[in-house]
Amino acid sequence: MLNFGRSRIQPRATRSMSMGGMDYVDPKRKGKFFVKVFLAAALTTLCIFLIKRSPSLNSPSPFSIHEPGVTHVLVTGGAGYIGSHATLRLLKDSYRVTIVDNLSRGNLGAVKVLQNLFPEPGRLQFIYADLGDAKSVYKIFSENKFDAVMHFAAVAYVGESTLDPLKYYHNITSNTLLVLESMAKFGVKTLIYSSTCATYGEPEKMPITEVTEQKPINPYGKAKKMAEDMILDFSKNSKMAVMILRYFNVIGSDPEGRLGEAPRPELREHGRISGACFDAARGITSGLKVRGTDYKTGDGTCIRDYIDVTDLVDAHVKALEKAQPAKVGIYNVGTGKGRSVKEFVDACKKATGANIKVDFLPRRPGDYAEVYSDPTKIRLQLNWTAQHTDLEKSLQVAWKWQKSHRDGYGI
Repeated sequence: MLNFGRSRIQPRATRSMSMGGMDYVDPKRKGKFFVKVFLAAALTTLCIFLIKRSPSLNSPSPFSIHEPGVTHVLVTGGAGYIGSHATLRLLKDSYRVTIVDNLSRGNLGAVKVLQNLFPEPGRLQFIYADLGDAKSVYKIFSENKFDAVMHFAAVAYVGESTLDPLKYYHNITSNTLLVLESMAKFGVKTLIYSSTCATYGEPEKMPITEVTEQKPINPYGKAKKMAEDMILDFSKNSKMAVMILRYFNVIGSDPEGRLGEAPRPELREHGRISGACFDAARGITSGLKVRGTDYKTGDGTCIRDYIDVTDLVDAHVKALEKAQPAKVGIYNVGTGKGRSVKEFVDACKKATGANIKVDFLPRRPGDYAEVYSDPTKIRLQLNWTAQHTDLEKSLQVAWKWQKSHRDGYGI
């Protein structure tokens, strides 16, 4: 039985009305749609306003301002062996540091170690960039306020420089020019330049003083001397404070075991003798290759001045502290004592406890017989003296890091 009097329980659904094959939306639904759009737009505008008013976003980066009482140092090549140790020392001494490195020779793992040690905002930043790219270099200087530059970044293997000299002139000389131009343009007042005893070549008289004539005999030394000459010419009409440190053969690592030397595997052939010694002790290579046994020295092998990296970075910090506007300081950084390669190998065997096989080979092109420093000037003017002069102990410290980091930094 039909009940025509029963009321509807559910309301009739809104329907579009069809007229002549065309659908027309109910005006009520259309109105609700525009209300929702308006509310969404209003909320978006409010969110943007609040974000812009946020102090954390409005505040400039601490690296982009000059802060009273804080010295901001750009460390080029700060992911490398020496540069990372210098960065560690600067951070320990409360400097603000920016590392710029293209990681062609440096290690991202070293940067991560430093970031973990100093995670506080405004202490350390890393910028991946190539100093041969002018636009990148100018951008870095325009966006950051540096008080000083420690310029370490450079390829630095004598043997490699004889095989690929243009690479060395470009990487060392041209890149230093870009850094110097940027410093001048953006008013950076202090430069600590990482140079080398290779600029002296093979002097007739030992020890080497800062007035020993510079006669480099390989592209590495020549490129460094060209960079020095540019800096010295520029400084004649500049108020920039300049310190040039010519250092000798670097060994060792951080005494607390946080950083070490980890060259890329493909560069082992050209690397430092300490790295070659450790590779042989760990069995990575079949033995240690000593190139040249007929030099006019006591045992026929080259004589070098081995400086511990901890002492070397201490010299850089002292140079930074003592740098004076419109003044140039040039200093040898070494122990003042020469050791033969055979002596070094004996010390390495004792430090590692390994019976390292030694292969004696012909001389390497570009090498010189005897080089060691006279550190009198840096001792008198910067109050710096090498403290870690026991060759075996420096190698023991470095070996400890090597043993605990068989894959380097693992990155």
